[in-house]
Amino acid sequence: MRVLHTPDEVAAANPDPLVRWAAQSLLPGGGGAAWAHGGAVAVLAPALNRHDRLVLAGPTDDIATLLDAHHRPGLSPLVTTETATELPQYRIRGTFGWMERTGTLTPPDGVRWLREEEWDEVEALLRKASPNSYVWPYERGPHRWAGIHHEDTLVAVAAEAWSAPDIGFLAGVATHPDHRGRGLSTRICAYVTGVLLAEHGECALMVDGANTAAIKVYHRLGFTYRSVTALE
Repeated sequence: MRVLHTPDEVAAANPDPLVRWAAQSLLPGGGGAAWAHGGAVAVLAPALNRHDRLVLAGPTDDIATLLDAHHRPGLSPLVTTETATELPQYRIRGTFGWMERTGTLTPPDGVRWLREEEWDEVEALLRKASPNSYVWPYERGPHRWAGIHHEDTLVAVAAEAWSAPDIGFLAGVATHPDHRGRGLSTRICAYVTGVLLAEHGECALMVDGANTAAIKVYHRLGFTYRSVTALE
């Protein structure tokens, strides 16, 4: 088992986007750590997407060795669901979707990044349209918010949050209930995705596996789906 010190070392040890995304914790001030064993990598990422996570990728036997060495109470190990089924000694906390894509996407017109003084409007829209949103303005994680207005009303939002240098991360998508069914979610996601692809080279997101409507939108935008599982 060897210690990895930088995101580049993580990517060289295992190129899986999950561990490369988590490797942002190795940047200055991130407080993270990473290890490799065989063909597997484990990245300890404090407060990543609201949880202290141990993100792992690689062959199951090598992942098991890393888990035995570095798992501790309070961590939320994250692996593919296929790997989770091969680790019966660990209980499953939850399963959801990780979606990713590369390439380019032209951002549509009519969407823009919001000024910070407009974030109160974002919070008001989320409370109406998505009260259980995982991402909120002014909290740690979201870097900027994009919005679509109808006349003077903010009707759709999406955030860039928890992006790594080489993987932009989309989150916080919501549409006003009175304006659904008009393709606004597709437009705002296309905008944020297009910008993040241009800036980072890859774009990813997490989604509830039961949210078929959202998954269809992301598939239309070129994302592929993988099932991932958080362990206890």
